[in-house]
Parts: sequence; structure tokens; C-alpha cells
Amino acid sequence: MNQTSRRILISGAGIGGLCAAIGLRKLGWDVQVFEQAAQFKRVGAAINLTPNSVKALTGLGLREQIDRITYRPAYRVSRSWDTGEETSRLELRDSAQAKYGAPLLTTHRADLLTVLETSLPDSVVHLGRRIVNVTQDDACVTATFEDGGTETGCALIAADGIHSTVRSILFGDEARFTGTVAYRCMVPAERLANHDLKSFTKWWGPHSQSQIVTFSIKEAAEFFVFATVAERDWKNESWSAMGDKTRMLEAFKDYHPEALDILQACGEPHKTALYERDPLQTWTEGRITLLGDACHPMMPYMAQGAGMSIEDSVMLMRSLAGAAPADIPAALARYERARISRASKIQLASRENEFLRSGIDADWVFGYDVTTAPMAN
Repeated sequence: MNQTSRRILISGAGIGGLCAAIGLRKLGWDVQVFEQAAQFKRVGAAINLTPNSVKALTGLGLREQIDRITYRPAYRVSRSWDTGEETSRLELRDSAQAKYGAPLLTTHRADLLTVLETSLPDSVVHLGRRIVNVTQDDACVTATFEDGGTETGCALIAADGIHSTVRSILFGDEARFTGTVAYRCMVPAERLANHDLKSFTKWWGPHSQSQIVTFSIKEAAEFFVFATVAERDWKNESWSAMGDKTRMLEAFKDYHPEALDILQACGEPHKTALYERDPLQTWTEGRITLLGDACHPMMPYMAQGAGMSIEDSVMLMRSLAGAAPADIPAALARYERARISRASKIQLASRENEFLRSGIDADWVFGYDVTTAPMAN
């Protein structure tokens, strides 16, 4: 057996790529992760790990570490943007654990990435390695890097995000700007002593592009604010770009006073443009497949972007369990068949932005358990 016969290459060291690496190493594969960034930085936003995501992380053996970095909101509440009327309330904490088999947890993306990074040996992740081309034959895949180097393995998992180089090579489409921007900021809890900081709250705006989402992290010491609005003249997609607080307040000036009070408590917000793609008909070509935002990038309205990449990782692990290198094309096709319908459905539902507006039917999302879901034939 040659050196590359059990080596799997992963492009991208985000949540999906690192989860895939953790899962595949548990099966005994030699996994190597290549990340274009030169270093890991504490950038990004707080994220919402819904029960389906938490069950997937549990399946990767990470539940104990995840519990140490997360907060458990008491409710998921929907409120009307102008009247403040509560239109739905979903009980979480113990109720979610009892109903779905896992709670809903919130944390900062950087803290989750730290858990994932420290679950892998240093020798697995290679920074500053940007893949610019991939080729394959019946036995192996070769990745070519910007620095001119190459790496070969028996499979390549492209978890390289919404602007995936590998997706563009295989399928040729490009991400498009949605005409929506997102403001985000972290607010110290003491600035909001008169507000309910124990619930995940979504203020539904006058149209689908307008909303304000708030929730606590870090034992309710910090309060995360995420607000989206239609704006066509800002196309900068960045974790670190700053926005203008005055412009943010102007965009939401007609919202309920309680929502505006929360925005007033923000410092200068970060701002990013939101991009998306349409669902793909296929994710896989031979020994190469896509994972996470590379295959199903979605709007943030259902808080399922990270969750779908974690679910992908667990299903990929299950599909490759017991496979020999010669079986990889069939195993990757099986992974795709098991995931593409659910991921595409949630991708389209996220675009529509109606999930839990007025009802509390979260079962089809939260109740799913990727660790026990039927495998594709």
C-alpha cells in the first residue's frame, strides 16, 4: 500500500473542514487539512448551535468540550418589528433536551473553532496553503497550491467555503450578492440590565431582508446583536470590516423602542455583505466532494449554516466507515445522496426566511439526528 492510499486531503480549516478531519481520523484515515489563511485569528461572530448541530458534535465526541464554551438560552422568541408583539415562543434548555435529545447552545465562532483545532494534532492542519487546481484519476487526487507545491491523496473534501475554488473548478458557478448586508456587535451585558438576556430573540422586520437577532454567550456576560437590512451599495464580504453605527440606527429607526435600545447599546458594528448560491444537483465528482458552504451556502436566517456543515461531516464519516481506498467514489456518492435533499431544503427555506415566525414547528430541523439517520443506498 503506497503512502497516499489512505490519505484524505481537506481544503479549508473552517468548522466543516475541521469537523470532517476529526471524524475521518477516528476511522483511521490519514487526514491532511490545507487552509489558505496564514494564521488562525479570532474573527467572526457568535453562532447558534441548534439541537441537530449539538447531536452531530456529540457524535464526533466533542460534547464535553462544547458544553464548557456555550450558553443555554431559555427560549427562542419571535417578536414583531414595530409592535413588539410576541408571535412565537419555543421552550429550550431542559425542554429541548427532552424533546430533541440535545439543547440549543450559543457560543462565539472562534471559541468553537478553538475546540476543533485543539482536537487535532498540530501536524494535521497546514496554514498558508491555498489550493488553485485539482486533478484526479482512478486511484488518486492531486491538489496544486498557489506556491507551486502539490499534495496527493485518495480523496479530496472541499470545505473551502462559499467562494470554493474546488466548486468553481468542478461546476463553474459563482456566488452572488443578495442585496443584503449584516451588522453585528457584541454588547457587555451590564449595558442591557433592563432587557431579557436569557432568550434567543428574533425581531421580524417589515420584509424578509430586515431582522434583528439577539442572544447571550459566555454565561450571559456578552450579548450578541446581528441585524440584516437591504442595501445594494455595500458588497464587501468581510469578517473584519467596520460599519457605521449611525447608518445602522437609521436603517432600523422604525423598529420597536426596545429593539432600538439594544442597537443604541452597541459600539461601532462590524458589517458584511451576504452572498449565496443556488442548490447544486450534485456535489461529487469521482474522488472529490464538497462539504458545508462549498456546496450549500445559505442565508443566516435559520442559523443552520454551521449546523449543516457539522451534519455533513458526520454523514461523511459514516459513509466512509469500513471503506477501502478503492471504495471511495461510491462512498462519497453515498454521502451526497444522504445529505443533498435535507441540505438543499434548508438552504431554500433559509432564503425564504419564514422559519418559526409564528409557529413553533421546529421538529423537522431540530429533531434530525445525523448520527442515526438512514444511510443512502
